[in-house]
Amino acid sequence: MATVLKVFDKWKEFLAERVSQAGHAGMSDETISKLAFQIGEFLADKVDPENEQERVLKELWDAGDEQDKRTLARLMVKLVDKG
Repeated sequence: MATVLKVFDKWKEFLAERVSQAGHAGMSDETISKLAFQIGEFLADKVDPENEQERVLKELWDAGDEQDKRTLARLMVKLVDKG
């Protein structure tokens, strides 16, 4: 996981794989978004940003209220689920 967090493209690839797995497992988009929000909360609280992109995401996360954070989580899912 540490390697995944150091390179943003690897993080997006990792997230895309998990979103795909969740979809194949029958999870709804809403459930996937809720999980992305929970992951975002965990990362913001427990993981120091490893690169510029993660620092920007953390700053956006920290600046937002709960609705903003949920939107950011949905956008991250959309970013990696383009295919």
